[in-house]
Amino acid sequence: MKIHTGFAEIETRGHSDIADITPRVAEILSESGLREGQVTVFASGSTAGITTIEYEPGLLRDIPEALDRIAPEGADYHHDAAWGDGNGNAHVRAALIGPSLTVPFTDGRLLLGTWQQIVVVDCDNRPRRRRIAVQLIGA
Repeated sequence: MKIHTGFAEIETRGHSDIADITPRVAEILSESGLREGQVTVFASGSTAGITTIEYEPGLLRDIPEALDRIAPEGADYHHDAAWGDGNGNAHVRAALIGPSLTVPFTDGRLLLGTWQQIVVVDCDNRPRRRRIAVQLIGA
Protein backbone atom coordinates (compact mmCIF):
# COMPACT_ATOMS: atom_id res chain seq x y z
CA MET A 1 0.00 0.00 0.00
CA LYS A 2 1.11 3.52 -0.77
CA ILE A 3 0.01 6.88 0.63
CA HIS A 4 -0.12 10.10 -1.38
CA THR A 5 -1.14 13.49 0.03
CA GLY A 6 -2.16 16.61 -1.87
CA PHE A 7 -4.09 19.79 -1.17
CA ALA A 8 -6.97 21.75 -2.66
CA GLU A 9 -6.64 25.50 -2.09
CA ILE A 10 -9.90 27.45 -2.30
CA GLU A 11 -11.22 30.93 -1.60
CA THR A 12 -14.73 31.14 -0.15
CA ARG A 13 -17.24 33.84 0.73
CA GLY A 14 -18.24 32.16 4.02
CA HIS A 15 -21.90 32.06 5.14
CA SER A 16 -22.31 28.45 3.91
CA ASP A 17 -20.62 29.09 0.57
CA ILE A 18 -20.24 25.81 -1.33
CA ALA A 19 -17.20 25.00 -3.49
CA ASP A 20 -16.91 22.00 -5.82
CA ILE A 21 -13.47 20.44 -5.38
CA THR A 22 -14.13 17.25 -7.37
CA PRO A 23 -11.84 18.23 -10.27
CA ARG A 24 -8.94 18.96 -7.90
CA VAL A 25 -9.45 15.67 -6.02
CA ALA A 26 -9.49 13.80 -9.35
CA GLU A 27 -6.32 15.64 -10.40
CA ILE A 28 -4.53 14.65 -7.19
CA LEU A 29 -5.65 11.04 -7.75
CA SER A 30 -4.26 11.14 -11.29
CA GLU A 31 -0.95 12.64 -10.10
CA SER A 32 -0.62 9.90 -7.46
CA GLY A 33 -0.47 7.07 -9.98
CA LEU A 34 -2.61 4.95 -7.64
CA ARG A 35 -5.19 2.74 -9.33
CA GLU A 36 -7.28 1.36 -6.47
CA GLY A 37 -7.94 2.44 -2.91
CA GLN A 38 -9.59 5.22 -0.95
CA VAL A 39 -9.27 8.97 -0.83
CA THR A 40 -10.02 10.94 2.31
CA VAL A 41 -10.84 14.63 1.92
CA PHE A 42 -10.42 16.64 5.13
CA ALA A 43 -11.18 20.26 6.03
CA SER A 44 -8.79 21.61 8.63
CA GLY A 45 -10.58 24.02 10.94
CA SER A 46 -13.84 23.84 12.80
CA THR A 47 -16.06 26.04 10.62
CA ALA A 48 -16.07 24.09 7.32
CA GLY A 49 -17.39 20.70 6.32
CA ILE A 50 -16.94 18.22 3.49
CA THR A 51 -19.80 16.32 1.85
CA THR A 52 -21.22 15.27 -1.50
CA ILE A 53 -24.09 16.90 -3.35
CA GLU A 54 -25.36 17.36 -6.86
CA TYR A 55 -23.60 20.66 -7.53
CA GLU A 56 -26.47 22.56 -9.15
CA PRO A 57 -28.02 26.01 -8.58
CA GLY A 58 -31.06 24.78 -6.65
CA LEU A 59 -29.02 22.88 -4.08
CA LEU A 60 -26.51 25.74 -3.87
CA ARG A 61 -29.43 27.71 -2.43
CA ASP A 62 -31.25 24.88 -0.62
CA ILE A 63 -28.32 23.77 1.52
CA PRO A 64 -27.48 27.21 3.01
CA GLU A 65 -31.20 27.83 3.58
CA ALA A 66 -31.57 24.48 5.38
CA LEU A 67 -28.49 25.19 7.50
CA ASP A 68 -29.93 28.60 8.37
CA ARG A 69 -33.09 26.91 9.68
CA ILE A 70 -31.03 24.48 11.78
CA ALA A 71 -28.36 26.89 13.08
CA PRO A 72 -29.36 30.45 12.16
CA GLU A 73 -26.96 33.36 12.05
CA GLY A 74 -27.75 35.91 14.75
CA ALA A 75 -29.15 33.41 17.25
CA ASP A 76 -27.63 33.17 20.72
CA TYR A 77 -24.71 30.72 20.91
CA HIS A 78 -22.64 30.01 24.01
CA HIS A 79 -19.53 30.03 21.77
CA ASP A 80 -20.23 33.67 20.84
CA ALA A 81 -20.61 34.62 24.49
CA ALA A 82 -17.26 32.97 25.27
CA TRP A 83 -15.27 34.24 22.28
CA GLY A 84 -17.22 37.21 20.89
CA ASP A 85 -16.49 36.27 17.28
CA GLY A 86 -20.11 35.79 16.16
CA ASN A 87 -19.54 32.46 14.42
CA GLY A 88 -21.14 30.03 16.87
CA ASN A 89 -23.59 29.00 14.17
CA ALA A 90 -20.67 28.17 11.84
CA HIS A 91 -19.24 25.73 14.37
CA VAL A 92 -22.61 24.01 14.79
CA ARG A 93 -23.18 23.78 11.02
CA ALA A 94 -19.70 22.40 10.33
CA ALA A 95 -20.05 19.84 13.13
CA LEU A 96 -23.31 18.58 11.60
CA ILE A 97 -21.79 18.27 8.11
CA GLY A 98 -18.54 16.74 9.36
CA PRO A 99 -14.92 17.56 8.51
CA SER A 100 -14.14 14.65 6.16
CA LEU A 101 -15.34 12.29 3.49
CA THR A 102 -13.95 9.00 2.21
CA VAL A 103 -14.47 8.00 -1.42
CA PRO A 104 -13.26 4.71 -2.95
CA PHE A 105 -11.52 4.67 -6.32
CA THR A 106 -10.74 1.98 -8.84
CA ASP A 107 -8.97 2.05 -12.20
CA GLY A 108 -7.69 5.49 -11.13
CA ARG A 109 -11.25 6.92 -11.05
CA LEU A 110 -13.35 8.15 -8.14
CA LEU A 111 -16.42 5.96 -7.60
CA LEU A 112 -18.82 8.90 -7.43
CA GLY A 113 -22.34 8.76 -8.82
CA THR A 114 -23.21 10.56 -12.04
CA TRP A 115 -24.58 13.64 -10.26
CA GLN A 116 -22.35 13.48 -7.17
CA GLN A 117 -19.61 16.00 -6.51
CA ILE A 118 -17.27 16.51 -3.54
CA VAL A 119 -17.86 19.90 -1.96
CA VAL A 120 -16.56 22.12 0.80
CA VAL A 121 -19.22 24.01 2.75
CA ASP A 122 -17.60 27.02 4.41
CA CYS A 123 -19.86 27.98 7.28
CA ASP A 124 -17.75 30.78 8.77
CA ASN A 125 -19.10 34.32 8.96
CA ARG A 126 -16.42 35.78 6.70
CA PRO A 127 -14.49 34.96 3.52
CA ARG A 128 -11.75 32.41 4.04
CA ARG A 129 -8.85 30.79 2.25
CA ARG A 130 -9.12 27.05 2.89
CA ARG A 131 -6.49 24.39 2.46
CA ILE A 132 -8.23 21.05 2.12
CA ALA A 133 -6.15 17.90 2.66
CA VAL A 134 -6.63 15.10 0.13
CA GLN A 135 -4.99 11.85 1.19
CA LEU A 136 -5.03 8.67 -0.85
CA ILE A 137 -4.16 5.18 0.26
CA GLY A 138 -3.99 2.39 -2.24
CA ALA A 139 -2.04 0.51 -4.83
